[in-house]
Amino acid sequence: MQKGIITLTSRPSIICGASVVGKKEMDGPLARCFDKYDLTDTFDMPTWEQSESEMQRIAFNTAMEKGGFKIHDIDAIFAGDLINQCISSGYGLANFDTQFFGLFGACSTMAESLVLGSMLVDSGKYSRVAAVTSSHNCSAERQFRFPLEYGGQRTPTAQWTVTGSAAVIIGEHSDLPYIAEVLPGRVCDKGINDSANMGAAMAPAAIDTLKRYFDESGKKPDDFSAIFTGDLGYEGSSILVDFLRSDGYDISRVHHDCGLMIYDRERQDVHAGGSGCGCCATVFAGHILPQLKEKKLKDILFIATGAMMNTASIQQGLTIPGIAHLARITVSEGDDGQNS
Repeated sequence: MQKGIITLTSRPSIICGASVVGKKEMDGPLARCFDKYDLTDTFDMPTWEQSESEMQRIAFNTAMEKGGFKIHDIDAIFAGDLINQCISSGYGLANFDTQFFGLFGACSTMAESLVLGSMLVDSGKYSRVAAVTSSHNCSAERQFRFPLEYGGQRTPTAQWTVTGSAAVIIGEHSDLPYIAEVLPGRVCDKGINDSANMGAAMAPAAIDTLKRYFDESGKKPDDFSAIFTGDLGYEGSSILVDFLRSDGYDISRVHHDCGLMIYDRERQDVHAGGSGCGCCATVFAGHILPQLKEKKLKDILFIATGAMMNTASIQQGLTIPGIAHLARITVSEGDDGQNS
C-alpha cells in the first residue's frame, strides 16, 4: 500500500489562482501580487467572521473569472479555514452549486486541498476542482487569543494572522505548471504547548515531511528552484533549517517561508512573521504561481504546515500537534528538466 510519495502520472495543471487581502498585507512587500483588497478589512460585512466568508467568495469568483470558468465547470471545491467548524468556508461558498469538501488542516489547508484535489483529478474522477482557504486576523485573534480591544502584549515568538483568502483551480493536464508529486503529512507532536509559538509547534511536522521526501525520492534540496514553507515564521524556519542540516539536508540556499515573505518584520511589527491559512495561500496564488507560469521558477516543493489545535485544547493546556503536506510543482513534462 502506498504510504509515501504519490506520483501523479497525468500531472494535473494548476490553471489559475486568485488572492484577496486586507490592509496590513497591502502594506507589505508583496502588495503588487494580490488581485483584490480592502483597506478596512471588513469587505462591507458586519462581523469579522462574515468578512472572512466574503473574502473566500471573492477569491473563488476572481479565480473563475481569470480562468474563464463558470461554476458548472468546477466539479468540486476543497476548502477550510481556522474558525470553529470551518464556518468561513461553509458560509462563504454555500451559494456555489457544486460539490463541497470541508477541510480542517489549519494553516496547512492550501497544501492539503492541493494534495486531495490533484489526486482526484489525476484519478480521472474529476476534471476540474478548486482549492480555497482563508484567515482573518480579527476573527482568529478573538477565537484563539483575545479580542482586539483587550490590547494584550504579544510575545516575541508570536506570529500575525494574515487577513487573506486565495483560490486555486486545478484541472486535467494542459498548461503549466503541473503537480507532479504529493506527500501527505503525518501528525507530529513534540510536546510544545505554547500557543504563542506556532513556529516551534509546526516545525517538527515540516522536518518529518521534507526528510521523508528526500529520503524516499533520492533528491537533494539543490535539485529544486525553491522550497517554500508556510507558515513557520522566524522561529520555525530556524528550527527547520537547523534540524534538516543535522540530518544531512541543507535547504538554506533554497528555502523561503511564506510567513517571512508576506510582511516586513521590522517595519510592520509582526514579531516572528505571518501565519494563518491565508498566509501561504495568498503568497502561493499571488506570488509563487505567476513565477511558475513565467518559468522563473521551474521545480519547487510547496509545504504548508498547520497546528492541529482548538480553543478547548489550549484551555486544557494540551500539547499542539503539527501537520505538513507537500506538493511538488514543476513546469517540466517529465523529470529531465527541473532546476535551471
